[in-house]
Amino acid sequence: MTTESKIEKKLLHYTGKAIAAYNMIQKGDRIMVCLSGGKDSFTLLTILRLLQMRTNNKFEILAFTLDQAQPGWDDSKLRAWLEAKKIKFEILTRDTYSIVKEKIPEGQTYCALCSRLRRGIIYRYAAEHGYTKIALGHHRDDLIRTLLMSILYNGEVRSMPPKLLSDNKRHIVIRPLALCQEKDIIAYAKEQQFPIIPCNLCGSQEKLIRKRVKKLIDDLAVENPKIPSNILHALGDIKCSQLMDQNLWDFKNLEAQRETNTELVEKTTMAEPWML
Repeated sequence: MTTESKIEKKLLHYTGKAIAAYNMIQKGDRIMVCLSGGKDSFTLLTILRLLQMRTNNKFEILAFTLDQAQPGWDDSKLRAWLEAKKIKFEILTRDTYSIVKEKIPEGQTYCALCSRLRRGIIYRYAAEHGYTKIALGHHRDDLIRTLLMSILYNGEVRSMPPKLLSDNKRHIVIRPLALCQEKDIIAYAKEQQFPIIPCNLCGSQEKLIRKRVKKLIDDLAVENPKIPSNILHALGDIKCSQLMDQNLWDFKNLEAQRETNTELVEKTTMAEPWML
């Protein structure tokens, strides 16, 4: 049995913490881990595999890779790695690349259609094969960057929840790396020498925006290192009464909910001295 490295222990700790905090995995779960071939999904699969062994196979894992038929795709090293690790896997080929190129005019963003097609294939496979959870490799920095991108570019306060019920109510999506930092994942990927598959499908504006937001957070963190963790904490500590969403608050009729001056006086009079 190999000795755990310092970075692996850290990732195991924060992944375990996220799984426990958000009740992501239960006994008997069949988890479909989406393995794109990038550092995040390789790390997710490896850490979940270690946790699976620690729990004496409390849950089942399948590594699911979608080959979108993009030019230059080569999964031979990925296959060899999975076989060497004795991890059950499925590599499914679906030509979404041609569909995206045909439907989206040159120069426009591919991301929305590409992710929608990919999500549909993943959900369909999970339903057809009885997988109870779909695991994605998004990490802490993905969550906080997505929040700022949504605020700055879409005018919405939204991000990526650690655990999500799909719109059709049929699938549970989990993000076990939600508390893990990208810098640790980068270090771990180098340490483990994962056979990374570069993605050249998307050189979109969304990626450029994400890089700008990353730089903004990184620059602020130079002055205050707590800023990234503070943004993450903010995602789990929403003060709805301090916002302006009219779906949450009936601003037109707040006056009717206000206690009268007489009621306030009576409450103050009846209060104990220590309560004043």
